[in-house]
Amino acid sequence: MNTFKLFLAGASALALSTSVNATELEVTHWWTSGGEAAAVAEFAKAFDATGNKWVDGAIAGGGGTARPVMISRITGGDPMAATQFNHGRQAEELIEAGLMLDLTELAEKEGWKDIVNPSNLLDSCTLDGRIYCVPVNIHSPQWLWLSHAAFEKAGVDVPTNWEEYVAAAPKLREAGIQPLALGQQPWQSNLLFGAVQIGVGGLDLWKQVNISKDVEAASGPEMAKVFEAMADARDMADGSNVQDWNQATNMVITGTAGGQIMGDWAQGEFQVAEQVAGEDYTCLPGLGVHEYLSTGGDAFYFPKLDDPEKTAAQLELASVMISKETQVAFNLKKGSLPIRGDIDLSAANDCMKKGLEILATGNLLPSGDMVFSADTQTQFNDLMVEFLNDKSITPEEAHKRYVAIVEAAD
Repeated sequence: MNTFKLFLAGASALALSTSVNATELEVTHWWTSGGEAAAVAEFAKAFDATGNKWVDGAIAGGGGTARPVMISRITGGDPMAATQFNHGRQAEELIEAGLMLDLTELAEKEGWKDIVNPSNLLDSCTLDGRIYCVPVNIHSPQWLWLSHAAFEKAGVDVPTNWEEYVAAAPKLREAGIQPLALGQQPWQSNLLFGAVQIGVGGLDLWKQVNISKDVEAASGPEMAKVFEAMADARDMADGSNVQDWNQATNMVITGTAGGQIMGDWAQGEFQVAEQVAGEDYTCLPGLGVHEYLSTGGDAFYFPKLDDPEKTAAQLELASVMISKETQVAFNLKKGSLPIRGDIDLSAANDCMKKGLEILATGNLLPSGDMVFSADTQTQFNDLMVEFLNDKSITPEEAHKRYVAIVEAAD
């Protein structure tokens, strides 16, 4: 059966299921910024259209704050009906404990293996051959966002890559503009490092260290250059005292900062602010040096519940999230790429089109959440926060500590 027929079959089943009584499902997530709220509203609208009811359980503060709350509720016997996690290993222990709903039968009925692109997104939902989550988007974290107004004020051309950006930083300072906006949440510091690692160190180095866990590569001269570049980033971010990532994005939107290194979810904020890609701001995947996509992003898991009606509604929500219409509506608002390759995204802006072009070339890497455990990721977060906030830590010292984490990584 081809994908279109599978979709029609799923749609027919969905239509039949709406005849039963509406069921309320609490859905937890950490999408609270303006652009994120607009995107998640599309999920809610699509699920409510089935006759059921989305009960929003947004948790402010980002994933680092939200995940412990979500996990505590699930393990403590107070599960929500659906919850967001990132692609990767974040829910692995919950699945192993038998706390998550098995979606394999639904996935096979709707042909998810045929429509999810790239396939490793569904692989990250799979444990021991069974599927436990529905991937909803592709987010690449290593983008450089640049304010045209800021560089115009500084009398400098908008940079086309990381090196030009670093060179322009003094002129931005002279004009009273923050060169690099950086929020103070730990994951933002580690995201910055990941972007610099690719932009300065290159794809081969990233693969050697992150996939192969090659300690020799991690301790080598190419990685030393990455930490020297991180020292540049530390100088450029000096004076950025905002907390949340979207506050840093707003500094770029208002021209009070020259740029921000942040995932493509920042597009949602530019869209809400009615800014136009290529006119008001520039977006550079891979810091304008190595154009690639890290196939990170978000997936929804469904904790096991005792109520069979809620279980049926959970499967219905999973089906809605991966449907063609919802994938288009959600991802256009979110700034992310869809996990389906068979939908029309002619309405995409220039930045999303860049991402779609890279996706089509297959220039893809797994996300950090896919290659390192949550514990190892936390260690990286802590190291980068300390380094970026303490100039007495030399690049050489931070590099040495980084190698020790890689060497001990599980």
